[in-house]
Amino acid sequence: MQPRGTLHADGDFATLTFQRTYPHVLEDVWEAIATPQGLQGWLMCTFANIEGRLGGRIETISGPAGYYSVGKILAWEPPRIFEYEWNVAPTPEMPRGENAIFRYELTPDGLTTHLFVTYSKITKQTARGFLPGTHAFLDRLEAQLDKASLPHWASTFDGLSVLYPEWTGHAPHSGK
Repeated sequence: MQPRGTLHADGDFATLTFQRTYPHVLEDVWEAIATPQGLQGWLMCTFANIEGRLGGRIETISGPAGYYSVGKILAWEPPRIFEYEWNVAPTPEMPRGENAIFRYELTPDGLTTHLFVTYSKITKQTARGFLPGTHAFLDRLEAQLDKASLPHWASTFDGLSVLYPEWTGHAPHSGK
């Protein structure tokens, strides 16, 4: 089992971190996290537009709930660093909306890639559900890289929730 993520609270906001190691070359992992085609599977993107450059625009409809997000690319250093704003309007489960920052850092180690994921400036309420949710997405990323069948997101989320006592189960989710 992959290691669990961590939540660091700071007032009303939180930072989530995850570390994963994938037995795949850097370029394959980059392709999966930084291209519209790669995001379609593991992140369940039904739409993605990425202007691959510093200051470029990123726009996605992703996840089982189909959240529409738009933002600016804050760091673009292929194939190692991808950081962007994740701005989502208020929804019933995110009443304040979100103006978070998502960062993916990749480090090669031969034929293996270490991935460090940081979601910062996310509201504490949303962050709690994002712990098992992001873990489930990263499990899906692993399956995609392995060219295996992608695990059902909601079932994976439900199974992982026990590992995350921070998650109270109060936010609804739907999955494919």
